[in-house]
Amino acid sequence: MARVSIPVDLFNPGQVFACIGLIEAAEQLTSEARGAFDWSDAGAPRFDIECAGDESPVAMVLRFLADADIGSLAPAGTTQSTAKWNIPTIPLLDGAPYPFPLPDTPATLPAILSSVDGTRIVIDHWGEAVAHTGRDAVKFWAGAGGYPGAALTKDAIDLVRGQIATADADPFSISAPQSGSFRFDWRRDYIPIDAGFSPNKHSALTMLGYPLVELLAAIGLSNARPKRIDRLAYRYAAIAVGEDRELLDPSFLRAALGASELPFPRRVFKMELGWPGQEGQARCITNVIEEP
Repeated sequence: MARVSIPVDLFNPGQVFACIGLIEAAEQLTSEARGAFDWSDAGAPRFDIECAGDESPVAMVLRFLADADIGSLAPAGTTQSTAKWNIPTIPLLDGAPYPFPLPDTPATLPAILSSVDGTRIVIDHWGEAVAHTGRDAVKFWAGAGGYPGAALTKDAIDLVRGQIATADADPFSISAPQSGSFRFDWRRDYIPIDAGFSPNKHSALTMLGYPLVELLAAIGLSNARPKRIDRLAYRYAAIAVGEDRELLDPSFLRAALGASELPFPRRVFKMELGWPGQEGQARCITNVIEEP
């Protein structure tokens, strides 16, 4: 087993989600991965991850992302397509199961990352229907009929594709000018009425985003979600390694993300959101507090 450790900000929900994304991706690439958070140094929390084989799981996941082709996944017989955004749409065979009710807009089509060896990672959390699954979609970007999740996925990879391969020591620090995102990393976002102005109105200002965090966070929501309190508040948690330093199965980290009580050292956080534009459209994270 290869084990590595990376820095993480527990007060940044996107980074916590992204750690789960590393686990999800590593498990799909190797079929065996474990992880846990470590805040034994209060000023420098970290995320530990291990997987089968000799290669660093973080380096392996980042290499996959750097080389991945991006497409969208459509049910058989649909007319929905992301070709307008130069993203190929891959139709499923007749009768093949689809992860959620048939989408009525290309924005909802799942994104699919694929490598030359046939490995595939699907990102589809934004198509979740609470009425069918009981899980919140955690979709913070605006417009069900607007820019597709697959296009945001491609944009995130393209912005940092040249940096991904060497980012394994501190992947969450990689930044780039970013105009649109999944809105999981709150370092880029703002609410104009609170800031006093809108940077979008000033051509000399460029907003830096963290595309790798955004992408990994989206993958991290494949099998887990933060617990929804209401439209503008969610609760999430992180669990830590114990005294034996043994890492944990992904199922425990998924349950912890939804703030389930577990027999491991745990820290619970509440994230608050606001409307950067029109109410009922995009949401962005405005504050994170740790709960007792």
